[in-house]
Amino acid sequence: MAEVINTLGRRKTAVARVYLTPGNGTITVNGRDFKEYFPSEVLQIVVNQPFTTTNTLGAYDIKANLDGGGVAGQAEALRMGISRALDQVNPEFHTALKKVGFLTRDDRMVERKKPGRRKARRRFQFSKR
Repeated sequence: MAEVINTLGRRKTAVARVYLTPGNGTITVNGRDFKEYFPSEVLQIVVNQPFTTTNTLGAYDIKANLDGGGVAGQAEALRMGISRALDQVNPEFHTALKKVGFLTRDDRMVERKKPGRRKARRRFQFSKR
């Protein structure tokens, strides 16, 4: 049996557990085809970016478990997980993936709501009278 490479990708509150095996380019997300899971063409392009960057489109099968966050955060978490897996497969891909920023964890999170405020920074409307 072929070696399975297991990696993790995160973005905002989304977590992607990625299992990469040599294959014919099938991407399965939570037991469904990724085109069904991400109906938006933009998000499908985001998921395939690591493969297009490394010219390995159709060379590996991906099985991913996604949890938390929204669809955009999940797509970017999956992109990071796939990039990390490809980096483990072939270290020559590292510079290309690093250059476009797919190996860097985007640590921006939603700021928490503070007490006495309407949102994280928004105050209640001031009334003079």
